[in-house]
Formats: sequence, structure tokens, C-alpha cells
Amino acid sequence: MSGRPPPRRVAVWDIGKTNAKLALVDMQSLSEIAVRTRPNTVRTDGPYPHYDIDGLWDFLLDGLSELQAEQQDAQGIDAISITTHGASLALLDSAGGLACPVLDYEHTGPDDLAEQYDAIRPGFARTGSPRLPMGLNAGAQLHWLLETQTGLRDRLAQVVTYPQFWSGRLTGRFGCEYTSLGCHTDLWMPREAGFSPLVAALGLEGKMAPLNHASDCAGHILPQIAARTGLAPDTPVMSGIHDSNASLLPHLRSLPQPFAVVSTGTWVISMAVGGRQIALDPARDLLINVNADGGPTPSARFMGGREYDLLKAQIAPHDPADVAAVLARGAHLRPSVELSSGPFPGRHGDWTEALSPGEKSAALAFYLGLMTAECLSLIGAEGPVVVEGPFARNALLLDMLAVATGREVACSASATGTSIGAALLAAGEAPASAVQAHEVTLDRGALDRYAAAWRVAVRGDPSEGSFPRRANG
Repeated sequence: MSGRPPPRRVAVWDIGKTNAKLALVDMQSLSEIAVRTRPNTVRTDGPYPHYDIDGLWDFLLDGLSELQAEQQDAQGIDAISITTHGASLALLDSAGGLACPVLDYEHTGPDDLAEQYDAIRPGFARTGSPRLPMGLNAGAQLHWLLETQTGLRDRLAQVVTYPQFWSGRLTGRFGCEYTSLGCHTDLWMPREAGFSPLVAALGLEGKMAPLNHASDCAGHILPQIAARTGLAPDTPVMSGIHDSNASLLPHLRSLPQPFAVVSTGTWVISMAVGGRQIALDPARDLLINVNADGGPTPSARFMGGREYDLLKAQIAPHDPADVAAVLARGAHLRPSVELSSGPFPGRHGDWTEALSPGEKSAALAFYLGLMTAECLSLIGAEGPVVVEGPFARNALLLDMLAVATGREVACSASATGTSIGAALLAAGEAPASAVQAHEVTLDRGALDRYAAAWRVAVRGDPSEGSFPRRANG
């Protein structure tokens, strides 16, 4: 992008596990000035559950065309950036098309070959990648696809990480990128900054697409894309970034260490930068991500957004009386609602007593705050905590998080932290991250007593071995 003025407006293609969004980001205010959304549909036709790539592609091109037309007075879109969920890869044939559909990482097929896969995957000490179910380890997806899809190995020309699949479709230049490779794939060694032995074990040496940094320019949009959308033919497209790392990026560039970022959506990802050194327990869904600068980043995960969705039919808006009643009685939700992830995997969560819908709403907010605090503790997080995404709008959750961690909590001023972070890939200099300190309004003593009781109830014997464990190499 050398020689070009700094972009004023960046279109961000942001694919979360639940929804896909196209946001137009104003780089002066670092705000989304237009947004288009659609569900990230999983199709069940074909050989296995897979993402609706054609539907997403049409939505992206139509959205770019609409946003460009709406912004003519501002001279339109200056650049495009990409951010997507992790745990996804695209397998391409020699013509650059898909050699097989892009597998939904929640498909259980890879579990059928778990024993075979475990025999070849490197251990946590090398990859920082815990052994996860279904296709949450992208290496397990590759293994299952290569073993079960007839002729795939012969068709396969290159493997690309998911953000780079989309920047590649826009530019014709595909790649692999560090933040997506470092997202519990088993394919990457964060400390050595190189591919793990799994690549060779899968017979994929020479078939991993070229390595890119998230902020690399993948190229300019293809002529047919310019004709379809009305964008300038020299519109640059950034390589792209894993969504949790997109949330981290503005703060990584501007905040003094130590600090932590909590990226929220379907997944709640807690990331510690400059925290205390601590041994990570992979059985509790802890891992080492790789940030946009290539640095190892201790992280913890749970499906907080999914848990909220699973329980939302039981709740109703709470009022102050509901909150007071929950705090007074110590009524709470035990982990876990989503059993396959998080710091208490395999536990069956439940309410401690009968609650009204409003009381359940309050208890659920406290639960999500406490689960987040638990995750931050497990990765050695220190310093202020910045919350991105939907959780940043939940005052009860933030009150509990601040008291349970004993640290300052701040909220991103952006409704979509991933979009802002991805847009910054196109900027030469990053402005200071826009955060607002959260002021606790509830009684701190009551919150502290509630948090202490919850921890006693859910931790039980805190010694090693008291938690359900997964096999890890």
C-alpha cells in the first residue's frame, strides 16, 4: 500500500461463527458507519456439514456494491480487510477453487478418527494447542478430510487459513497467516514460529500456502470484482486476521503492558499480554494464541455467547429487585452450560434453586462475569481488562468481572471490536485504543461475597485432578 494516502473508510468482512457482517469503518472516528449482517449458515447437503460459501460470497459482493454506492460523496471504500473465526481452513485445487466444502468445525466426524489422529499430533508443550473435540483442532479436520474424502489428496493443491481464503478470492492471491495458524490448530509452534511436525505427518509439506502477516496487503481486487461492486480497481485487500486477535490488535498497539483483552461473541476469548508466567493446563481449555505481531499470547476460552443463547428462552429482563434477591440468596448458575469447552469441561451446569425469569437473567450475567474472571486467572492476566463485543454492554456482568478480578475493567467504545481491529490492518499508524472505564454501581461487598461463594461451589477441591480432564499429548 506504499504511495497511497491513509485509508479513510475500510470495508471489513467479519465472519463470526453465528453471523457474518460487512462493516464500513470510518478510520478517523474508529466507528462503524454502516453494517450489513446475515447468518453464517451451515449447510447439511453434500458430504458433511459445511459453510455456505456461495451465499457468503454473494452477500459480500452485494454488500460492497451497496456500501460503495452509498458512500459516493466520501469517494467510497478505500480498502478491504478480513477477519474470521478460527478453527477453519480451506482446501483448494490447482485452479484455486475449493477441493472440498469448508467443514463446519462443530461437525463430530473428526471424533471418529480421534485415536488415529492422537497418534500423530504433537503435544501441548510444542504447539500450545489443547486437544479439543469435533473439528476445533484444525489439524484434526485435515486428518479426517484426507482420510474420508475420496480423491481429496490428489485434488488438493494448497491449504489456506480462513481469512486468507476470502482475501484470496478477492485478489487471486491465497496464503496462510500466523494468528489463524496459532489458533489451536496443532499445525504451528508459537515459540519457534514455524510449522509443527503435524504438517509432515499429514503429508502436506509443500502444500501449505505462503505465510503472510495479517497486515500484509494480499493484493488489489480482481477486475471482475471491481466491475461487480463499483470499487476502484486498485482497491487494496489486507491479508486478514483471526477475530479474537483483531479485538486484541488496537490495544496491543497502544496500551502499556500488562493488560488483558476479553473478546466476546459466540466464543469468549480472554488473552493476557505481559501477565505473570503461569503453567497452562490444556484440560481447562487454555492455549497459546499468536498475536498479530507474532508473539505467543496465553489465552482461555469458553462459549459464553452460545451459553447465553441456550438459556435466553428461560430469562426475562431483570429489575433491581431481581438483582438484590439473587445477591441476597447467593442463587447462582453452576458451570457448564456448553459442556465441550471452557474451564470446567464436562460439567453439567444447573441453577442452584428455583428462580424467576428476571432472577435468572441476573444470575446468568453474574455467571458469565465469573467464568470470564476464572479464565483470566488461569492465564496469569494482570493489569486492566478491556472487554470487547456484546459483553461490553452488560452492566451486571462487568460489575461482577471488576469485583471478581479486583482490577480495572474498561469497555471498547466500538460495538464490534473485531471490525475495528481488522480495519487497523490497513492503517500505517494506529491511534490510541478507544476504551471507557467501567464504574461499578452495585454493592462491592455483596458482589465479592457472591463471587467467593460461587468459587467454593464450583471449584470444590482446588487441587489438580478435581476437574474433568481431556487426553492431551
